[in-house]
Amino acid sequence: MPDEHGDLAPEWTDLSNNVCGTLHGHRDAAPIAQRFERLGWRTRSTSWHGHEVGTTWCEVELEPIDGQDILLNGVVDPSRFDDLTALLTRFGATYTLELYDEDDNLPREKRG
Repeated sequence: MPDEHGDLAPEWTDLSNNVCGTLHGHRDAAPIAQRFERLGWRTRSTSWHGHEVGTTWCEVELEPIDGQDILLNGVVDPSRFDDLTALLTRFGATYTLELYDEDDNLPREKRG
C-alpha cells in the first residue's frame, strides 16, 4: 500500500476532525507512532505521552487514556478510511474507529 510522504493535503487541512476512535490494549502511543514513521509518515511528540502522525491523506493524534487504550482522532480523506484501518490491522492493533461526514453524521464505523 503506497503512502504519500509530506504534509496533509490542503483539501483536508480545513476539515474538522472526522475520524475518532480507540486503539485497545496499548498503554504507550510511541510504538504505534514508530510503526507509522517506518512507513514514511511524519511523526512528532505532542505531549509527554501523545504523538501526532500524518501523511498527505491523514493526520491524527495518538493519546493514551486511562487503562490500556489510546485515543485516536484527527482528519482522514474519507476515501482512504479503509486504508487507515488496513494499516492498524497490519500493525496488529485492535481498534474501534468512526468516520464522520461534514454534517457530523456517522456514515462508517469499523472494528478490527
